[in-house]
Order: sequence, then structure tokens, then C-alpha cells
Amino acid sequence: MTSTSKRRHRTALLTVGGIAALSLTLGACGGGDSLEEEGSGGSGGSTEPGEGGGESGGSLTIGGANFTEATIMAELYAQVLADAGYDTDIATVEGRELYEPELESGGIDIVPEYAATLAEFLNAQVNGPDAEPVATSDADETVAALRELAEPRGLTVLDAGEAVDQNAFAVSQEFAEENDLQTLTDLGESGLPIRLAAGDECPERYFCEPGLEEVYGIDITEIDPRGVGTVQSKQAVADGEDQLALVTTTDATLEDFGLVLLEDDQNLQLADNLLPVLNTESAGDPEIAAALDELTATLTTEDLIELNRQVDSERRQAEEVAREYLEEKGLVGA
Repeated sequence: MTSTSKRRHRTALLTVGGIAALSLTLGACGGGDSLEEEGSGGSGGSTEPGEGGGESGGSLTIGGANFTEATIMAELYAQVLADAGYDTDIATVEGRELYEPELESGGIDIVPEYAATLAEFLNAQVNGPDAEPVATSDADETVAALRELAEPRGLTVLDAGEAVDQNAFAVSQEFAEENDLQTLTDLGESGLPIRLAAGDECPERYFCEPGLEEVYGIDITEIDPRGVGTVQSKQAVADGEDQLALVTTTDATLEDFGLVLLEDDQNLQLADNLLPVLNTESAGDPEIAAALDELTATLTTEDLIELNRQVDSERRQAEEVAREYLEEKGLVGA
């Protein structure tokens, strides 16, 4: 059996106003009428998750957000679980505010997540929007805090891996060489005035302007509101209009703009390592955890960058890119 012979794909691109529709379309674990189906179908959910792998592993819905990396991760999860004998499908939703409640209810069974971001999302729900942060720059501490918040909500948090997608800051290669910059500490010690291309919330977010000033002593003279990792922000740095851009560690297009990352050597950013989060009741089969743990242990940040590059720059399909990666790493049968 190939990794895609027992999987279907459905896409639910919903706004907040569409949450009722999400509940209807994803009310059963992999069952019901899908919004969009591709491929040959599958077992149709004739058995329930938890009854074992092989040919009767049951049906699983993998959910996630609507951006390149999340789409790739959902494909990776779906294909390794299909190879393990589960009938898998994918539900792509606009944001965490929509898919996380469905994960708790069992409408979605599994989601690829980011440790620190989900920890703070749940922290705000449990303890209020002004709660003290529970996530740190340490992955183990952050996962432990996440589990404390997730388990009472019926969620199982599997181990995090090396792959991490954190906020990061990029300068042009030329600017870095001219000023001998390798780290954010170097930039702060240079005393250079810095115009930063970032999102609108940068002045209020500690990981952005306040942290750069307090932790690194960087002289931020102005925020250029061009967004996080957008073409416009990266081009502004490449052109010299701005000196620094807020991007992410798995941005696959930095080289195209002649940009390089400055190391976050004082750990301003939180530990947003990738990890699977499961509905404990509907996806508690140990074989599910075993298949996903093997993938998590294999995947690196460099792998993510390359996978993102193939989808974003080469315009390849996420399903195809994921399949090739899994076969290359021996995680699914060819």
C-alpha cells in the first residue's frame, strides 16, 4: 500500500462566521460528506480509531491552518498515518480559533502545532488574556506547560522535535558583511539606527520591538508596517529602505532576496517547536503516536525550509512534496 492509497483530502476554508458549518462538516471523525474530496476514497470509517493499525486502522481527520507550512505538515501526518493503515483526510481551516475547538470536540483528531504558540493560546483561554506567559525559550519547559493546559481539555501533546518555526530577524547579506553582524547582539552593540519592517503589532509584542530594544539594545527608529515575512518587507531590506525584517526561521525565500538571519543568541523568541496534538479519545491509539513520533524525530528545521521552498518557489503540490520526503526518509513504503 502506498502512503496515499487510503487518504482523502477536504478543504474547509472558513471565517469566524463559518464555525457552525465546520461543526457540521467535521462532526464525525473522518465521516460525513466532505466539502471537497480527491483520490480514490478509502475505508469510509468502517472501524474506529483505537482498534489498531493495518488495514482496519479507522478514520482520522488531520486539521490545520491555511498556510504553506501547515499544509505540508498536514500532508506529512496524513500520509504516515495512511501508511500505518488509517483512512485519513485533511481539513484546512482559516485559524486556530476555529480548529482548536474542533480538536477538543473530536471533529478533528490531530493537528500539527507549535509548542509556544498553542501554550499561550490555551493559557489565554484558561487564565485570561492578561495571564503571565507560560511558554519560554526552552522547548522542554514549554511542552510541559502546554501539557498541563491541554490534558484537562482532552488533548494529548506528543513530544516536540528539532524542527522549529520561530520569529526571526533578517538583514541583507551586504549589510551584515559591512558591519560584521552575525547575531542580534552584534546589531545592538553596533549602535546603528534601524528601521524595521514588521507587522502592525510589533510595537506591542515583546518578541518584536520591545524585546529587541530591552534584550539586545537595538536602536529601532521606526517600524515600517509591511507585515511579517512578506515580499514587500524582504524587498524593502534588500533595497536598503529598511535595515531589518521580521521573518520566520523556516522562510525558504530569504536567499532570493539576498537576506540572512541574525542569530537570536540571547533567546528572545519562544520555543515554537513543531509537535503533534491529538484528541485523546478519538486518536489515542499507541500506533498513531508511534507513527507521528518517528516523523517528528526525523524532521529538522532545514527540512522544513526545503519543503517550504519546493511549494512556494517551485510551485509544487504539498501532497507530492510530502510524499517524496517521506519515501526518501524511509517513513512510508514507496
